[in-house]
Amino acid sequence: MLFNSINFVIFLPIVLALYWFVTNKSLKLQNALLLVSSYFFYACWDYRFLFLLIFSTLLDYFTGLKMAEARTPAIKRSWFWLSVCINLGFLGVFKYFNFFAASFAQALSLVGLHTSPWVLHIVLPVGISFYTFHGLSYVIDIYKDRIKPEKDFVTYSVFVSFFPLLVAGPIERATHLLPQIKRERHFNYSQAIDGLKQILWGMFKKVVIADNCAYYANMIFNNAGDYSGSTHVIGALFFTFQIYCDFSGYSDIALGTAKLFGIDLLRNFAYPYFSRDIAEFWRRWHISLSSWFRDYLYIPLGGSKGGTWMRVRNTFIIFLVSGFWHGANWTFIVWGGLNALFILPLIISKNNRNHLEIVAQGRTWPTMREAINMVLTFALANLAWIVFRSENIGQAWDFIAKIFSRSLFTVPEVMPVKIFVLIFIFMVIEWMGREEQYAIARLAIRRPRLVRWSVYYAIIFCIFYFAGTDQQFIYFQF
Repeated sequence: MLFNSINFVIFLPIVLALYWFVTNKSLKLQNALLLVSSYFFYACWDYRFLFLLIFSTLLDYFTGLKMAEARTPAIKRSWFWLSVCINLGFLGVFKYFNFFAASFAQALSLVGLHTSPWVLHIVLPVGISFYTFHGLSYVIDIYKDRIKPEKDFVTYSVFVSFFPLLVAGPIERATHLLPQIKRERHFNYSQAIDGLKQILWGMFKKVVIADNCAYYANMIFNNAGDYSGSTHVIGALFFTFQIYCDFSGYSDIALGTAKLFGIDLLRNFAYPYFSRDIAEFWRRWHISLSSWFRDYLYIPLGGSKGGTWMRVRNTFIIFLVSGFWHGANWTFIVWGGLNALFILPLIISKNNRNHLEIVAQGRTWPTMREAINMVLTFALANLAWIVFRSENIGQAWDFIAKIFSRSLFTVPEVMPVKIFVLIFIFMVIEWMGREEQYAIARLAIRRPRLVRWSVYYAIIFCIFYFAGTDQQFIYFQF
């Protein structure tokens, strides 16, 4: 069930009506409704994999209880590793088995041994990377004695499967979400209005910007050999905006929807394309995943406490693992490695935490140096996105090589002016609202009601009038 589908438009009001008018007197009934609704939401994708979600939930729920009851550290450790191995085992079979089988066959062919790899003809369960990481963080936090296990199964199940975040995040932490699920929730008009505005902005990003950019990005990437270097630049630009507006648009809709139920989810994006270096970019892009790898991988490996070699090693590990998390393809691993190389000078010089606040905070315009740094950072991110989008390393190399050829200085074969205008308007609004949680959070808030509603209706008009070709959310495949 897509957020931008008629099915969701019907589903959400029904669940909200039951939530606030039927089950509002009982927290247990509210949570039970959220759980049933979340399972129905997931079953609409593929009911065959609902058992996998329930099994993963049961595994981590009982693991948490058993670790708390363990009489010795060895028993506790055994339960912990059992959960970790099974969770990663399922993820490995469904997401990475074919990749390793094909890579092993290719490695054998290099030494003259030719074989046909045995592959699994299975569909990747939607959201498996996200709900697996939900469970892993819960189990790790209990093992490290950071939290106590949740005894109520329904409460824990809602934490794992709450439908706004189920298939594409954000990746929540038990310390943040579980207390909200256990606390009585009452309808808050201001929170609900804020949620509706965030949903509206997320829909605009997805339907107007991402879907329009996707049409041309797909056309150029899928037929790269037919186009000049200048057109390749346009294709790369369009994919850069597609993936940002697609994923951050999903996150805005997810966060806004959660607010309608009185729940605040973790922020996932903070205007990454206004970053002044790659380190800042990664603090602002897919924040819930970046912080997950920081807390559960980078810091346990030693973080930045060791010498230069340890910082370099740990940086490469988390970026390569992050790339591999995105999918079973060498392009994702190379993409992670590229970002590690980009950030390496900052890590070595200890300048990776220079920009902790949003650019030009309290000012209308950035300084010249800030503007140049933003452009350079955007260019590096754009280059890496080419590798991310490509089907294989060879295609990525050819695509980039064409950009640096003489054809870069020719007139592009594809020049959709309307899309560039829409992107420009979008970036202006994002810049104006960059100090807020999302761009239109306070847009026209002190203006008369007529002005405010005119802005909202203008966005709604754009969603219907400029809607691009319907595209599935990119991160559903991860």
